[in-house]
Amino acid sequence: MSSGQESIFSEYESDTSQTSKLLRKFRETPFVPLGMAGFAMVVGYGLYRLKHRGDMKMSLHLIHMRVAAQGFVVGAITCGVLYSMFQEYMVKPKE
Repeated sequence: MSSGQESIFSEYESDTSQTSKLLRKFRETPFVPLGMAGFAMVVGYGLYRLKHRGDMKMSLHLIHMRVAAQGFVVGAITCGVLYSMFQEYMVKPKE
């Protein structure tokens, strides 16, 4: 290999660790981790409430939990899209 190709590969390998990729993605789209965390919280709360659901049927409880988790994720995605549109069209000056 030529020395030019070696420097490209070494730069690529040093910048693509899993942690740096993850942090870069989180900085680019900040609502993705928020949606994932919200989904995990809704599922955790739903599992906690599973013991104390009273007379509610299991299937109905699971449907409510699924709808709440989906709603949180869709809301986070919508906020993320609106945020990126705001950043792209309002904050950046038009060329």
